[in-house]
Amino acid sequence: MGERVLLIDDDPHLLSALRRHLADDFDLATATSGQEAIEAVRAAGAAGTPFAVVVSDMRMPGLDGIETLAKIRDIAPDTVRMMLTGNADQQTAIQAINRGNILRFFNKPCPVEELQEGIKAGIAQYRLVTAERDLLEKTLLGSVRVLVEVVSINNPLGHQLSLRLREWMHLLTTEFKMPQRWRLDIALTLTGIGEMTLPPEITAKQRAGEKLTETERSIVEHAPEAARNLIANIPRLEKVAEILYLQDRGYDGSGFPPDGPVGEALPFDVRLLRILRDLGAATKGGPLTRAAFAVLERESGCYDPQLLARVRAALLTTVQAQVQAQAPSAVEVPLSALRVGQVILSDIRQTNGHLILAANSQITAPQLERLRNLRRLVTFVEPVTVRA
Repeated sequence: MGERVLLIDDDPHLLSALRRHLADDFDLATATSGQEAIEAVRAAGAAGTPFAVVVSDMRMPGLDGIETLAKIRDIAPDTVRMMLTGNADQQTAIQAINRGNILRFFNKPCPVEELQEGIKAGIAQYRLVTAERDLLEKTLLGSVRVLVEVVSINNPLGHQLSLRLREWMHLLTTEFKMPQRWRLDIALTLTGIGEMTLPPEITAKQRAGEKLTETERSIVEHAPEAARNLIANIPRLEKVAEILYLQDRGYDGSGFPPDGPVGEALPFDVRLLRILRDLGAATKGGPLTRAAFAVLERESGCYDPQLLARVRAALLTTVQAQVQAQAPSAVEVPLSALRVGQVILSDIRQTNGHLILAANSQITAPQLERLRNLRRLVTFVEPVTVRA
């Protein structure tokens, strides 16, 4: 029947009458108290069948209509809220608008046709809001995927490191009982995006371990600023851009940018990213060990000491247990047999040693297409090992 509508009133006879008149036009549910309505809204959201419109009476025992709609707004902000009241004084209207953010008032007794038209308008508003949100989320997801693909192609080792950091972050989310940190998740995926702006000569010198000139060091130092500028204009990624901009900033005030925040003023996601990123670099692609943490502890001023201790305690136990428990079966295949979604357990390299894709990467469609094109021009070390 379409979007769902919730009617709230402490008079069951009124609810029965409204159901008789409106059930043919809407997918109706009813509640006889504010608390019952809140539980129904929460359950509907959890089930993936949220209410498009909620119409609440004003005067009810326990939670009144204003309190009820305010709580529903917190639980389901997209749900359109309306009020049915016989007490439509100015103060009630002001409170309802400010706290419940309602779309319409209906005065009791309300003609069924008027209520029907109001609910239809509410459903139209709900469709508009959710359609815009879905479009934004799909645009955001598509933009991030493109950026990740570009990074993985241009810097396969850096991309592989970012995947490892994300795994650690997800473990910590569970261990620390934190809410999902989607901005940090994206930032960890894109930590190396600023390096794409570096001249190839500098990148080559870095990989060869050669000493950089003062000018070259300055260019490298400003890579986080380039990262911020690359993604700051993507909707909803402003905070991600700021995390990347501050990724080299130390807890003690060291690092880039020189005028950045210090200590607890440094956002939590930045502090955690810095620890995970430097920890990943300290492992040099190997297992996570106490020795890797010792590298960070020698530069302890750069890190939030309490957070570093918590990360150390959580990851050393959890990651090592996972390594012991996971012994993925493997099989060797030629490059021509690779498929989208497969996880490679060995590097994919040209016969001249040039790395194309690092071990433990999951094959994506653009990567597979790139491999097919390259195979027409150059030769590869084969076979490669994939997770069975």
